[in-house]
Amino acid sequence: MSHPNIMRMIKFCCIITAIIALTTAASAQRTVAVKIDPTKSVRDAFDRLVDGIKQVDAEKVMSVYDNSDRTLFFNNNGTATIGWETMKTNRESSYAKTKNVTLEITGIRVEMLGPSSAYVTCKWKQTQEYETKLENASGRMTLVFRKIGKDWKVIHLHTSPDSPAANRPVLPSERTLQN
Repeated sequence: MSHPNIMRMIKFCCIITAIIALTTAASAQRTVAVKIDPTKSVRDAFDRLVDGIKQVDAEKVMSVYDNSDRTLFFNNNGTATIGWETMKTNRESSYAKTKNVTLEITGIRVEMLGPSSAYVTCKWKQTQEYETKLENASGRMTLVFRKIGKDWKVIHLHTSPDSPAANRPVLPSERTLQN
C-alpha cells in the first residue's frame, strides 16, 4: 500500500471514530433519566381544585374528588359530608348564590405516602359574595389524594377555620391565638 493510501485510510478511521464517539455521546445524553417530580401530578390536581373554587365551577371542583359514596368531607363549619353526590349537590346549590370569589393559598405542602397516595396541606384565605353579602374566612386544610387509574383524586378533605365561632364545641384549651 502506498503512502497516500495509508494516509487516506488513517483519515477515514479518524473520521469514523469521531462519528461513533459523537453518536455515542449524543445517545448517552438522551438516555440520561429525567428526574420526574412525583408530587407534580398531585399538585396539578390540587391547582385544578383551587381554580374551580375561584371560578365558582362546581363541575371542575368535583372533578378533582373521587366519585364515591365513601368520599369524606370535614367542613369548615364543623359538619361532615359523606359521599361525592351529596357534596356535588351542596356545591351546586351554594355556587348558584356565590360570586366574586378570591382565594389565597399559602404554605402548600405535598407529601407522598407511596406511589398511589399523598396528602396536601395549606393555609387558605377566601372572600366571596354569597347572596350579595360579603363573606371572609380563613383556615387550614388537609386533602388526602389517591391515584385512581391515571388520575389523582381527593378521597378526604379536612378544613378548619382560623377563628371558630365562640359557640362551637371546642375545648377552651384548644382556643388559642397561635398561627
